[in-house]
Amino acid sequence: MGLLCSKNRRYNDADTEENTQTAEIERRIELETKAEKHIQKLLLLGAGESGKSTIFKQIKLLFQTGFDEAELKSYQPVIHANVYQTIKLLHDGAKELAQNDVDFSKYVISDENKEIGEKLSEIGGRLDYPCLTKELALEIENLWKDAAIQETYARGNELQVPDCTHYFMENLHRLSDANYVPTKDDVLYARVRTTGVVEIQFSPVGENKKSGEVYRLFDVGGQRNERRKWIHLFEGVSAVIFCAAISEYDQTLFEDENKNRMMETKELFEWVLKQPCFEKTSFMLFLNKFDIFEKKILKVPLNVCEWFKDYQPVSTGKQEIEHAYEFVKKKFEESYFQNTAPDRVDRVFKIYRTTALDQKVVKKTFKLVDETLRRRNLFEAGLL
Repeated sequence: MGLLCSKNRRYNDADTEENTQTAEIERRIELETKAEKHIQKLLLLGAGESGKSTIFKQIKLLFQTGFDEAELKSYQPVIHANVYQTIKLLHDGAKELAQNDVDFSKYVISDENKEIGEKLSEIGGRLDYPCLTKELALEIENLWKDAAIQETYARGNELQVPDCTHYFMENLHRLSDANYVPTKDDVLYARVRTTGVVEIQFSPVGENKKSGEVYRLFDVGGQRNERRKWIHLFEGVSAVIFCAAISEYDQTLFEDENKNRMMETKELFEWVLKQPCFEKTSFMLFLNKFDIFEKKILKVPLNVCEWFKDYQPVSTGKQEIEHAYEFVKKKFEESYFQNTAPDRVDRVFKIYRTTALDQKVVKKTFKLVDETLRRRNLFEAGLL
């Protein structure tokens, strides 16, 4: 009898412990579920090369712990690859222009740099790139300074030359140091095409401040072949942040050289606007790469793009830059209202001028986005 009671007591103790563990698990699940409800989902969308991933990296730097040394070092081969790929693009582009352009002579690489050019082009075509040594950096610098390469770089919009080109070419000596560790700026300029989905959780006013919303930001690849991965992320989105690179009105797609990048952005923006699951979703439009736009607009007329063919310049300098920007902004506003059903026009729609590489601008922009979304939440809760 005593043995039976002892066994029952052990079983009861085991049951009690199991029940306690189960209750604790359920409590944690409940807490996590409640916490999840307070996390707002932001979707970062846009065409390839729109600057989405740079925005994503800025968020990590601004509102999280940034990049530790191991993460910074992981970008070294990426940056070296960017250098090799870019100098190959310029070398091969110069050769093509020297063969086909009417004014071919200015694209002929000087005799002293021809052999270097062929060597660097071969390296740039490899799958595995060598570490950037001082010797290779000097050769790249010599080729970069060649008049033919500079003339080719001036036509970079026709050749898919990346925005990071000038920055990396001007920093070759530092990038080729034996003990080189990429800086935060280097990481921001580094180009890696986003494939799949990456996410980050952050609060623009700090995780510990009760007034701050917590956001989960999703970045997905912008190239056409990546967009099929977007659909499964469309449910439960608090806001879509759509990045449009306004400087790319005279460029073509990486994946389709017959398609103007701005026209692709317009069509993609309109497609996203019409998605049924975004009926009540807030839209934040980032008119990005303003730093490049303000330099380009004084050299390349806005009306080279089909969408902007009715644009008429009115002035020069800063006044013309502002006039051109306002024209582009108005075009996007018109597109938004033309492609938004009448029952959706009261959803939040804001436009921000951004430069993804400028940390102060990105910080200010996200604080404005945070403020807008918090006001919307208070309004929907009947507190405003």
